[in-house]
Amino acid sequence: MTSGLTHAVDTVERAAATPDEPQPFRELGLKADEYQRIREILGRRPTDAELAMYSVMWSEHCSYKSSKIYLRYFAETTTDEMRAGMLAGIGQNAGVVDIGDGWAATFKVESHNHPSYVEPYQGAATGVGGIVRDIMAMGARPVAVMDQLRFGPADAPDTRRVVDGVVRGISGYGNSLGLPNIGGETVFDPCYAGNPLVNVLCVGVLRREDLHLAFASGAGNKVILFGARTGLDGIGGVSVLASDTFGGDESGPGRKKLPSVQVGDPFMEKVLIECCLELYAAGLVIGIQDLGGAGLACATSELASAGDGGMTVRLDAVPLRTNNMTPAEVLCSESQERMCAVVAPQNVDAFLAVCRKWEVPATVIGEVADGDRLRITWHGETVVDVPPRTVAHEGPVYHRPIARPASQDELNANTSRTLHRPATGEELRSTLLALLGSSHLCSRRFIVEQYDRYVRGNTVLAEHADAGMLRVDECSGRGIAVSTDGSGRYTLLDPYTGAQLALAEAYRNVATTGATPVAVTNCLNFGSPEDPEVMWQFAQAVRGLADGCAVLGIPVTGGNVSFYNQTGSTPILPTPVVGVLGVIDDVNRRIPPALGSKPGEVLMLLGDTRDELDGSVWAQVTADHLGGLPPAVDLARERVLAEVLSAASRDGLVSGAHDLSEGGLAQAIVEAALAGETGCRIVFPEGYDPFVMLFSESAGRILVALPRDGENKFRSLCDTRGLPATRIGVVDKDSDTLEVQGLFSVTLAELRSTSYRVLPGLFG
Repeated sequence: MTSGLTHAVDTVERAAATPDEPQPFRELGLKADEYQRIREILGRRPTDAELAMYSVMWSEHCSYKSSKIYLRYFAETTTDEMRAGMLAGIGQNAGVVDIGDGWAATFKVESHNHPSYVEPYQGAATGVGGIVRDIMAMGARPVAVMDQLRFGPADAPDTRRVVDGVVRGISGYGNSLGLPNIGGETVFDPCYAGNPLVNVLCVGVLRREDLHLAFASGAGNKVILFGARTGLDGIGGVSVLASDTFGGDESGPGRKKLPSVQVGDPFMEKVLIECCLELYAAGLVIGIQDLGGAGLACATSELASAGDGGMTVRLDAVPLRTNNMTPAEVLCSESQERMCAVVAPQNVDAFLAVCRKWEVPATVIGEVADGDRLRITWHGETVVDVPPRTVAHEGPVYHRPIARPASQDELNANTSRTLHRPATGEELRSTLLALLGSSHLCSRRFIVEQYDRYVRGNTVLAEHADAGMLRVDECSGRGIAVSTDGSGRYTLLDPYTGAQLALAEAYRNVATTGATPVAVTNCLNFGSPEDPEVMWQFAQAVRGLADGCAVLGIPVTGGNVSFYNQTGSTPILPTPVVGVLGVIDDVNRRIPPALGSKPGEVLMLLGDTRDELDGSVWAQVTADHLGGLPPAVDLARERVLAEVLSAASRDGLVSGAHDLSEGGLAQAIVEAALAGETGCRIVFPEGYDPFVMLFSESAGRILVALPRDGENKFRSLCDTRGLPATRIGVVDKDSDTLEVQGLFSVTLAELRSTSYRVLPGLFG
């Protein structure tokens, strides 16, 4: 790109000569003391390009400046034993864990919340693209995605716009990449009306020796930008062009506003995946970084900071798709489908040849240098000269004020025990159908059927399952299971316990398939960090999650923090989303989620059922009630559950299993019966309250179906480990009815109709 700039390029030389020139640091999101610190670091005012780099890299999204003092607790609570199988952890593009037989798995979940409200399709689509590139950057082949979605009330007019765009965006991008979507969650709640949550997880697999990290080392090694050309999309999202100093429109001089949502091209990403895998296989890559948030500003500063510390970049060598872009725009563009690699000089030709084979544009834009400076030139003039660590890793650290909400005691005192509880058989039946026919518990088939769940042929569990499962090795049958969960309602009632309940459910979902949980990732969605009550929720949730992982003995390998999720001054429910990865040595011994796979099955309920209905779906649907305390969590018991299910899976003792969570036992039985298309008869032991048994949301419980001749052996397995196991009924393949003996019955057809018609009626 040549001339046509709207003003003279702001070079380092010019910045030093004009120390008092006003700069729009506030419009770019920097505070006065942050701007002053930048001047002190550089010994002068920053250039336009430097100011843009610092503004995006010191943003909450990139620097974690309000959260990092709490996130350190994850490292403090991770023991050497927990780290034993971890090959890459917090600070890398994604966590990587050893899964046996020379294989490794990498996974991470990130948010794309705000863009998905502004432009739902592209916001969600590029959320998928971004997390997939994080997985690619570790040297892995992406093999599956999952999503955690939260929207406003299902019947609100704007919810249809957002749901339609987000679901089409996820399916349009993921399906085009050929990645199965193997699970997730969709929640509707008024607090997300103006601020939906779109959290996307991607998992990849690789051989241990193929692990790659993001660093630039070895003076003289070349820096190659490859993938899509760079344009103006995404710049508005980080406010780089908030003033005339940085501006004009796409057509040339005078641009003021630019799109804040990136535009994705899944077909470019698909060839980029294959191109990267061939480059890795040929040994042509020393270090690699994807370009996501903050674009080249992030990639260059992080690569240099994590390596030897020096790098030179020729910014005018970057291939552009828009005329008249300024250096600041090129650096901070968040155009999608781009990667940055460090390559030895002797391998550059081979690297470029592989890119040509896949028709992926690739350009040498710089090289690793001696020293500790990142220098970026524009048509021969220096526009950036900074210590890269001050950009990428030494940003501001805030100790935000914290205050327990003044309303917390009142909230916790407002229990659901004052609500009318159904007692008769007809009341219990009506309650079951009301919950099943609500947007909170109805079938999500309308959404998930828009996703390809079985592409690539390695998906062994997805539809109806508590966790998605994939075959990794076709010879041995080794596989992985993944689940994501979260509960804003429970976390509002008690952030520490709420985070642990999300962890426990994701852990239990993986265990229910017969896999052994081994690692955790997270996406922490909260309101403004400038709100002391939000920061109290955040701090409590982090501690709860870290302490919970320590009890379970599995590490947090990475994650994401998303702040400022609120409409006006009203924050969303605090929503920590937790992902758990598990390993199974042979997917052929997986436990399915459906009833009736074997004749004469016995139904048993594992764990303790208590009168715990505060924050439950029952309280939400029947009385729009939220108050009291969440269910108790016993993570030691969760470990025992996982051990029992793993042992039962190996010995073939369990023919079906389903986790109990939202909606309690009633919902678990309905889902498992519909999945197996079989009737069943529930018989509660004498002395049990049917309402509590059906609708309590006590944690640490799993419904299991056993072959009749294996009941005694399974019960012995539970007794040995001190795990309560209560026989509650039998499966009846000859029946089309779910019967709760002595109380009510309902046909599978009515259950199916009640559950399946809700979302198509709202969004179809």
